[in-house]
Amino acid sequence: MLSTHSRTNTSHALSYTWISDSGHAWLEVSIDEINILGIAEEISEYSYINGETVYLEEDCDAGLFIEALKKRLPTTEHVMFTGKYINGDAPCRKFKRFGQ
Repeated sequence: MLSTHSRTNTSHALSYTWISDSGHAWLEVSIDEINILGIAEEISEYSYINGETVYLEEDCDAGLFIEALKKRLPTTEHVMFTGKYINGDAPCRKFKRFGQ
C-alpha cells in the first residue's frame, strides 16, 4: 500500500504541496513514496532532499512522480494539490541535491 506524509483525514485523499518562488517550483513528497514507486534512480540532481522530505523539480521530476503515482493508485483515490509561494528563494534551494 502506498503511504503518504500528507493524507487528509476527512476525505482519504492524498495531498501534496507545490512550493514555489519567483524562479521555480517543487512538489513536496516523502522519500518513502519515491522508494515505494521505484523512481529514485530516475530523479534528477535538480530536486532536493531534507531528511525524509523530497522537493521534486517541477519540469521533469514532479511529472515523473505524478505519472508513477497515477499508475499505482486505484481509480477511486483522490489526489489534491495545494500551493505555497515563498518570497525570495525557497528554503529547499539550500538543501542537499537528490542523489548526492
